[in-house]
Amino acid sequence: MRTNVFPVFYQTLRALRVWRTAAFAACALLTASPKIVAAPTNAGLKTILFFGDSITAGYGLEDPAQAYPGLIEDRIEREHLPYRVVNAGLSGETTAGGLRRIDWILRQPVAIFVLELGANDGLRGLPPAQAQANLQTIIDKVRAKDPAVKIVLEGMMMPTNLGAEYTHAFAAIYPALAEKNHLTLVPFLLDRVGGVPSLNQADAIHPNAQGHAVLAETVWKSLAPLLRE
Repeated sequence: MRTNVFPVFYQTLRALRVWRTAAFAACALLTASPKIVAAPTNAGLKTILFFGDSITAGYGLEDPAQAYPGLIEDRIEREHLPYRVVNAGLSGETTAGGLRRIDWILRQPVAIFVLELGANDGLRGLPPAQAQANLQTIIDKVRAKDPAVKIVLEGMMMPTNLGAEYTHAFAAIYPALAEKNHLTLVPFLLDRVGGVPSLNQADAIHPNAQGHAVLAETVWKSLAPLLRE
């Protein structure tokens, strides 16, 4: 797994302050794709809920169905697995923001909960311990609602320009949470995509459709065994 080989990618992301567009992007993304975001209740199908920020939401794509959760749903349908996908990604989301809305999200039954948050905390320089505590509380709430829920945690990393101590502390959040809570861990969601121009949009921040295809492959490796249990 590669680490910190694309500082320009994250420096650009930090400079643009993506979170300032969160409200506008969220409104569009949460209504754009009935297939993913507002998937109907289908008898006999269990729900996989993707809970994250702009990467999960498919920010900047022509159709949010091109984001990796939608591509995973396409594969689930091709393989005739008894699941549907709900995309609860929200652009600009932090771990604190996720914590504020998790109770509302959990009003629906969930079989598999995929958690992708923390990057915006890191890019704001917020304390890693705070992000970890927020993620732990989200995990606790998911488990309290249904102890049988399977949780997949998608890891992120920060650039070295934030300092070695900070980047190491941030990177340690995800394996620590996975070990403590017995979660399925995707070590680095943007592996093979971050910093690769051909796989990102013009902003050098968000994966394009081709990049999301790689993300879907990365996540599928960890998710597929859970779907077949």
